[in-house]
Amino acid sequence: MTETIRIRRFNARPVIVPMNLPLKTSTGAVAKAPLVLIDCETDQGAVGHAYLFSITPSALKPLTAMVTEMSELLAGDELLPFEIERKLTQRFTLLGLAGLQRLAQSGIDMAAWDALARSNGLPLARLLGGAPKPVRAYNSKGLGIMPAGAAVDEAHKLLAEGFHAAKIRVGRPDAREDLAVVRAVRKAVGDQVTLMCDYNQALTVTEAIRRGEMLDDEGLTWIEEPIRHDDYAGNARIADALRTPVQIGENFDSAFSMQAALSAEACDYVMPDVQRIGGVTGWLRAAALAQAAGIEMSTHLFSEVSAHLLCVTPTAHWLEYVDWADAVLATRLQIKDGFALPGEEPGNGIAWDEAAVKKYLAG
Repeated sequence: MTETIRIRRFNARPVIVPMNLPLKTSTGAVAKAPLVLIDCETDQGAVGHAYLFSITPSALKPLTAMVTEMSELLAGDELLPFEIERKLTQRFTLLGLAGLQRLAQSGIDMAAWDALARSNGLPLARLLGGAPKPVRAYNSKGLGIMPAGAAVDEAHKLLAEGFHAAKIRVGRPDAREDLAVVRAVRKAVGDQVTLMCDYNQALTVTEAIRRGEMLDDEGLTWIEEPIRHDDYAGNARIADALRTPVQIGENFDSAFSMQAALSAEACDYVMPDVQRIGGVTGWLRAAALAQAAGIEMSTHLFSEVSAHLLCVTPTAHWLEYVDWADAVLATRLQIKDGFALPGEEPGNGIAWDEAAVKKYLAG
């Protein structure tokens, strides 16, 4: 008989870590990564790890406090992720299951699944019924808003890290500048390299169609978030007008949001974010929706956990790779020949470099 595993606590530590390549997008810039590191301690000794990206340092304190409050609610409970989700959803329904609440609950969920995987001596992918395997990855940690020459130089650097695909940020004031950068990068890297572009919600529907038509002949794999993420009707108009596939989904705050987007035919591809979709539990539900809709599903950030999740996603498409947590990680996700390689070690592959954590602690 399997011994019951119980939760002791979820510890949350805020850090602000340096980014190897600061990223400038059409709607904001990030030079350092504010993260909340979460540890799920159990009575059997296994400790699960996860982290959250708060985007702005001002969100670190309330996000850490939210994780701590959830920890107090869960102390002593069995380590059962679906039951954890049920309890937290019931407790926070009146507050609203979005924003910082959604991030905190997702972080709790990811750490709980990691603790469960470690308790069973299994990599996360195997615990979920699959197996670690190579997953296609593109390097997304650079190619922000910059001149064409700088973009060409950075594209070569990103690809030299073992990738055959990269994403370009677009959304400059002049659409012709975007086109010039895309063309310069394409000419420099060749047709064999996969390129995507991301507007980061910068445009109106009409402008998105105009600019998308300008990019339709540039061989892009997708155009990402051209307009406000939750304007599903507007995204549907854009997807219908363009030949290049439209990608959205990083801001889905639950599988229900994704279901609404799919019902509206708002996109050609989806790319949920594991800290917004509801952690591993929410991801599994979203993956089932993507399979039912026959639509390819990629990941957004959180490369370590996301690599394992793509291994059990029926319509798995692309892993978005960033290294923003690397400064506090003792182990790193391996990349080879354009693929991310989740490992066979127990858990999700996240382990802290405690000396670095101490160095970058915030507050």
